[in-house]
Formats: sequence, C-alpha cells, structure tokens
Amino acid sequence: MAALVTRVERFTLVVPFVARIRREMERAGIHTWSELEITKVYTDAGVVGYGETIQNYTWGRTRDEERVVGRPPMATMWDDSLGAGLQMALFDAAGKLAGVPIYQLLGRKCRDWCPLSFWDHDMAPGLYEQEARVAVSLGYTCMKIKTRPWFDVRETLRRITAATPDHFTIDADWNAFLNNASNAVPVLRELEDSFTKIKIYEDPIPRHDASGNRALRQQIKSAIAHHYGAIDLRSGIELGGVCDGFVIGGGAAGTMMQAQAAAALNMPFFLQMVGGGLTATMAVHLGAVLTHNQWPTITCHELYEHPLLRQRLPVVGGYVRVPEAPGLGVEVDDDALERYRVERADHSLPRRLIKVSRACGLNVYFANTAQKWVFFGNGNQPVNEWGNHTELVDDDGSASFADLHQRATQSPVLSAE
Repeated sequence: MAALVTRVERFTLVVPFVARIRREMERAGIHTWSELEITKVYTDAGVVGYGETIQNYTWGRTRDEERVVGRPPMATMWDDSLGAGLQMALFDAAGKLAGVPIYQLLGRKCRDWCPLSFWDHDMAPGLYEQEARVAVSLGYTCMKIKTRPWFDVRETLRRITAATPDHFTIDADWNAFLNNASNAVPVLRELEDSFTKIKIYEDPIPRHDASGNRALRQQIKSAIAHHYGAIDLRSGIELGGVCDGFVIGGGAAGTMMQAQAAAALNMPFFLQMVGGGLTATMAVHLGAVLTHNQWPTITCHELYEHPLLRQRLPVVGGYVRVPEAPGLGVEVDDDALERYRVERADHSLPRRLIKVSRACGLNVYFANTAQKWVFFGNGNQPVNEWGNHTELVDDDGSASFADLHQRATQSPVLSAE
C-alpha cells in the first residue's frame, strides 16, 4: 500500500538578504522577498518532504493542505493550484518514497549539468560591478541585470564588462521600460555594438506588442526573450520573429507544458524560479529533463545570507550538477530553519525618499518604488538617456525632509536644486 500524507506543517521565516545589497533591495521595494514560508509534508512512512514559497513573489500562495492529507504524494503533486511550497514538498516526499531524485518523476533526463545565472535587482553601476565580481568568484559565467531609466545603463555595462572575464555574459532585463520600438531600437543597437557581453535582451518593450516586437527583432542582433504566453503562440508564429526564446516559470505541470511547446518550436528558454536554496534545487531538477532549457536558469538564492541547505549548491563554470539523491537530493539545515523562524514577518522600514538625478540636473523625488515605476512607465521622463543616478535619502529629522516627503507621497516632486 502506498504511503499517505498524514499532515502538512507551514511556518514563516525571515531570511535577510546579504548585507552588501540589503539597502538596494529596500530601495527597490522587494526587501519583502526575505519572507519565506517553509512547507513540510509528513507521511505515514516517516518520510518528510520540504518545500519553499517566497511569500511576496512566488507564483503560488495557497492553503489547501486538506486536499493532500490522506492521499499519496504522487496523487496530488502535479496540481499546480496547490502552490509553490506544497507542490515542491509533495515532489520531495514522492521522490524520497520512491528512492529516486525528483527529475526521474518529471521526465527523461537530457543533461547532468544545468546552466545557472547570477541575478541582482536594479542598482547603481558601482554596485553592479561589485556583484559581477562576486558572481565570478562563485563560479558563475553569466548574470541577469535590471536595466532601468533611473540608472546609467551604459556605465553599468561598462563596469561589469571591465570587472569580468571575456567569457562572461549578460542578460539585460528591461521590464518593458523602453516602452516602444522607436525608443528601443537605437538604445539596444548602441549597447550591443558597444558591449559584446550582452547575449539576451529580456522584455525591452511590452510583451503583448506583437508588431513592435517583430520590428525590434528585425533590427537588432542580440536575442530577445519574452515571458511565455504574453503573445499567444499562433500569433507569434504567424507574425514571425517576435522573439528568439522564452522565460518560463510557475508550477511543475505548467512549466512542463510550456517547455514542451518551446521544444516543438525549437526555441530556447530559461527557467525563472526566484527563491532560496530549495527553489533553486527544484529548478535544477526541472532543467535536467527540459531539452530547450538552454539559457541559464534565473534564481536569487545567492542573495540570501543563508540558503537553508547544509551545503551551498556548487557552481562550476556556470553550471550546477543535478542532484542524484532521492527527492530534492539536498540536505535541509534544520538549525537554520529554527534560527530564522518568526511568528510574523515585519517589513517596516524607516521613512525615506528615492531621489532620481537626471543628467540634465533635474531631480525627481519619489515616496516609493511603485510610484517611480508608474511615473517612468507613463513617459513622464525620458527612458533612454545616459547619466542618470538614483539613491535613497534617509530622514534627517528636519522639517524640510518632512515637507518634501509629504509632497512626494501625493505626487513625484521635480526640483532643479
């Protein structure tokens, strides 16, 4: 008789980001990604499966443990609606019960080593240079950066290029901030001619703009990646040349379906599974069986001060070896789980302003990052100029700061001081 799930345990951790980038994550408004929910699935065979959810980012946050209790893990593990952590824990438990690594439950293995990319959110050129050096020291040969109109993209690429070996490559993710093809074409052509380490442009303009993306694809040399499904496949095929490959992520069933469609089109993709060490490991198992997962997988597990594993996933020449032990095939650090465990996460921050300084001398003050995204996304300032810089401004306790913060809360404040 198959082993059954007897109970599901969930608890919250706050795992801080490494000190060198913690302030930048706060400025970007994603310091809340430090909140992780750990899911443990217990079975009547004594086997325990582990899963992980980044509460404020991951694709699935649900509480449906009653649907899995009393059933074998294999009976429910393909149900994406269970959410990231519970699904991962079920796969881990199923693999352990069967005595096989998770990739054997997913499909036919096509590689022993999976490409992995270092990742950082948007930050100043000098900090990106520092992060690139860290990436190289950890064995990475590629990094994904966030290219933003409020930083000098050209200076960022210049610094990363100078700080890394010739074989190092860059994936530049615009999150559609170039807005349209007429903005994007001259910018992307200049950058790819000046910085040959750029290999992929991700989402330079909105994903759904099929005609704009087709025009863009025809005029630049570097590969363009879009999130799978932003333009339906039939339209993409009929138009031709909308992108060169995909960004794929989500639940196991959805990921497998999207990956199979990409393979049928002979188009590469990278998995994007943001999380800690458990999430990164799950991504490696998926990458082991997906033939067209040929671009480096994106995770952010290196940015946490602890991966929650007893040993860091070793990166060798930009690749991670697929674990062969049952389940996820890694050992969870239970001491770390207890150390970072909290009853409730507190993401409160001191009062600050975000100051964007344009090259022309104009300063724009924002009360938060979401406000900044809308402001630039709607074309209130140029999205394609060099020389811009952004910084966090701390509250100095003065009346002038309080007044500026109050006004910025209502609307971005422009000043030429």
